[in-house]
Amino acid sequence: MKGKIDLASGSGGEATKKLVSELFLKYFGNRELQKLADSALVNVEGKIAFTTDSFVVKPLLFPGGDIGKLAIFGTVNDLSVMGAKPLFISCAFIIEEGFDSEKLEKVVKSMAEAARQAKVEIVCGDTKVVEKGAADEIFINTSGIGKIIYSRLEPSRIKVGDAIIITGAIAEHGMAVMCAREKFFDKTPIKSDCAPVTDLILPLLKGKIELHASRDPTRGGLAAVLNELAASAKVGMMIVEDAIPIKPEVKYACEMLGIDPLYVACEGRAVIFCPESEAKKALSKIQKHPQGKDATIIGKVTKGNKVILKTAVADRILDAPSGLLLPRIC
Repeated sequence: MKGKIDLASGSGGEATKKLVSELFLKYFGNRELQKLADSALVNVEGKIAFTTDSFVVKPLLFPGGDIGKLAIFGTVNDLSVMGAKPLFISCAFIIEEGFDSEKLEKVVKSMAEAARQAKVEIVCGDTKVVEKGAADEIFINTSGIGKIIYSRLEPSRIKVGDAIIITGAIAEHGMAVMCAREKFFDKTPIKSDCAPVTDLILPLLKGKIELHASRDPTRGGLAAVLNELAASAKVGMMIVEDAIPIKPEVKYACEMLGIDPLYVACEGRAVIFCPESEAKKALSKIQKHPQGKDATIIGKVTKGNKVILKTAVADRILDAPSGLLLPRIC
């Protein structure tokens, strides 16, 4: 596609039909979407997980991903960490008048590729075009449905003594977006970890490894997730600073910018809680997947109500994030 998106493209008339047929159906097309009905009719047996999210990242394209890829994997991951196999996704676009059609096609193509990788179908959607200045280029809303494989991944099941596992290095997504926005490190860009976690979690569940809870550390990073789950489960947590995987370039960028990597978003990682007796078995299985090669046991659940970071110098309380976090990272 070439040219700019105009208001007629979201009016519901011929221009909208052209946009849908020449772009969205071209990349997203499947039997259900092809019907262009008011609702998708899908078959799901048993208990389901259902989630929704909106994506307003800036810049839209960044090393390791883009807003489209992020929208698919972000939704898929919210289902996966709840013990669900992701199946279907809805997708709604709010596009600013004058947005470049070729850029839109890049985003849509990336979403289609991400959906194939995650083995989900985009079965319904919507497009709105708003006046110039009423949005910032493009916003995407997605909802996802997944079939529950394991229904017991809940914060209430976290117990004192549980091991805490992170499935890979932290802070890559937030720093990739920040550095791309401010044009830092152009020669050796930090890449986002944007990826589905389904193939890290579901094999553990199918392999009958006992898990108590899992969560993806997006906004607020690892620190936010640990504090949220500690408060919900009414427990404390102790994590070891030296055990937390972080790539040298990410650590350097955080130090240069004065940002604590524990509060920086990930988009392809999961934090997993399991009995200590299951931890090594779970870790070994995760590490067999290329995406989980840096997975590590970073600490354990303790008595009390604080999240403690054990450093080489002293222990310190790892508080929940407050104030404005890194803006526009998802």
